[in-house]
Amino acid sequence: MLPAANAGAFALAAFALIVIPGPSVLFVIGRSLSLGRKGGFLSVLGNALGMIPAIAAVSLGVGAVVAESVLVFTVIKFAGAAYLIYLGVQAIRHRHDHRQEVPAAAAPPSSFRLLREGFFVGISNPKTIVFFVAVLPQFVSYGAGAIPLQLALLGLIFFAIALASDSVWALTAGTARSWFARNPKRLSHMGAAGGAVMIGLGGTLALTGNKH
Repeated sequence: MLPAANAGAFALAAFALIVIPGPSVLFVIGRSLSLGRKGGFLSVLGNALGMIPAIAAVSLGVGAVVAESVLVFTVIKFAGAAYLIYLGVQAIRHRHDHRQEVPAAAAPPSSFRLLREGFFVGISNPKTIVFFVAVLPQFVSYGAGAIPLQLALLGLIFFAIALASDSVWALTAGTARSWFARNPKRLSHMGAAGGAVMIGLGGTLALTGNKH
């Protein structure tokens, strides 16, 4: 089993990395500004659930194969970048939807759709696999045995911390959106800003962050 000292040290290291705004935080802020607190929280949950396959892959040794394959890594990176840009464009296109009062107005995204979109962003983030492959093994106690189980537990610790931290960002950005909602024009600007954040994030992911 995973020693408590190793788990505690990893939790501190993971927290130090997670609280620094990165791709996940920017994604959550963009979604919260565009869709409000509910949309932000569901995006957080979906994004976090996208880590589960990565945790399982790393625990079973598959993560190392992905991290070492330039082709697989590149395909995953560009798929995630393209999807983020698509979500950003959609947010900008529909930034005025809140002004529609006719029955034919576009319905807001369903909870399942928000979870699904967040999940895809989470699972297509190659940095998750690379982080798990590079960092998790350093906190494993090889003398204690059950290495896959230890890796899985470390991954779940990261999952829990990321879920809590990103939820705070979603609450903060969603609350700011509620304040801007008092003025419909400013709310439209917020929706566009959220879309721009996601487009910028997608472009950054596509053009930077090479495999090494």
